[in-house]
Amino acid sequence: MPAEKTARVQARRQVINRRVRSASRTAVKNAVKSLQAGDPEAPEAVKAAISAVDRAAVKGVIHRNNAANHKSALIKALNKAQAKS
Repeated sequence: MPAEKTARVQARRQVINRRVRSASRTAVKNAVKSLQAGDPEAPEAVKAAISAVDRAAVKGVIHRNNAANHKSALIKALNKAQAKS
């Protein structure tokens, strides 16, 4: 009985985790695209991506160090793009 309940709970969590992970990946992808295109809205896209990555880390979907690495790379790319402008 407890194993069956655990399986049900894991299935529900898997759906939620997939949604959160997908949202953070999409936000990061959109931020990178806007940075590469030189879009003036890039800082807002990076801010949204960092927020999504932080949300995933707080929920335990990704490890906090993984989130830190993503955030660091985004900020580094943003600074590089702004230096070119």
